[in-house]
Amino acid sequence: MAQLSVDIGGSPGVNCRGFCEYCYFKKVKGLQPLGCRYCLPFKKGCDYCSRGIREEYAGFKDLKTIADETLANLQRKDGEIERITISGGGDPSCYPQFTDLIELLGSMEAPLHIGYTSGKGWDDPNVGDLLIDNGLSEISFTVFASDPGLRKRYMHDPSPEVSLQILESLCEEVDIYAAAVVLPGVNDGDILEETCEWLEERGAKGIILMRFANATGQGLILGNGPIIETQDVQSVESFRDTITELSRRFRIKISGTPLWDPEIGSPFAILTEPHLLKKLPPIQQRASIISGSVAAPFIERVLAERGFKSPVVAVEKEIACLITAEDLKKVPLTSLEPVVILPGRAFVHESEAYDILTSDGIERLIVRGPEMLTADAETSMGMTHNQVLRIEMEGFAQLIQTINRYGQR
Repeated sequence: MAQLSVDIGGSPGVNCRGFCEYCYFKKVKGLQPLGCRYCLPFKKGCDYCSRGIREEYAGFKDLKTIADETLANLQRKDGEIERITISGGGDPSCYPQFTDLIELLGSMEAPLHIGYTSGKGWDDPNVGDLLIDNGLSEISFTVFASDPGLRKRYMHDPSPEVSLQILESLCEEVDIYAAAVVLPGVNDGDILEETCEWLEERGAKGIILMRFANATGQGLILGNGPIIETQDVQSVESFRDTITELSRRFRIKISGTPLWDPEIGSPFAILTEPHLLKKLPPIQQRASIISGSVAAPFIERVLAERGFKSPVVAVEKEIACLITAEDLKKVPLTSLEPVVILPGRAFVHESEAYDILTSDGIERLIVRGPEMLTADAETSMGMTHNQVLRIEMEGFAQLIQTINRYGQR
């Protein structure tokens, strides 16, 4: 069994009927490359950390190009296609030949999955029937709120009633995972409860709530903050409490990013599984681990169970995979071991990290750790408890192997 990805191209804000008020990409500036794990050792900057992270692509691909690419990808697959996922920098609902695209992919008789849509491009209520008739099985749909007025105001949806009508029709036949960026004072509180109730009554599988970010420390690394001037941001702890309370009140699955998935117990669900912690390799060496402020305490607890004595250094950046060179410049070097392990997906070039973390004249070895240690809510939404635990076991086993391989006594 194989999966097929269909990239339709497009760019945020251009191929989606305009930026939503809260969109991460709304104020992105033309920054220099950040550096990342894909860069060549002697050159800071590659396609991923310069263009890819900003999702700077040309417009939507024409249908013939998509068809040709799909055929070429099919020829490289072995076995029956079990799922076709539609994605792109632009919003699939705004693709100008959407009907033809869906009918083309539907003719392959494999379940269709739309990785993300806002629904802003759908003005015809019959779109729901089109999708169902062509085998749509799952869709991630940004709802923001079940109040059409709020969708119109904050998502700039020209036909919010129709978008919600389509969402409602899809809930009856398709696995719907809704999404909403939570703006305090706008779509939280009673409005958020009404949205969860609306989705639950119509049969959606779940909703992922995304804590709004408005500053660099919260994840805006592209010179794009604040996104909304004067907009309040909920603390991570308060946001987690909101997720917990909503999960108690509704049957629909409710999870949040950066924290948390109450049903599975992630991120770092392994902390509630002592028998699995004991299966991880013992730690025999010392090394400093750098991580984001959200994950660092969890990582420290897991590693302590396997005998780790070195510091897990939390930078101000909340999300580890969004750590940049600027975060490393604030790390107190006196606290570091001779070996330093960076998050695998941190946006830092190895040579720059070395220069920063040895600027006190002390030689240190800088290495990258695993790309994933756990599954955040965006990843775990459609996963089981055991699937998340498998990711965590593999990630921490790799991290411990890295410590034992490169660390010092």
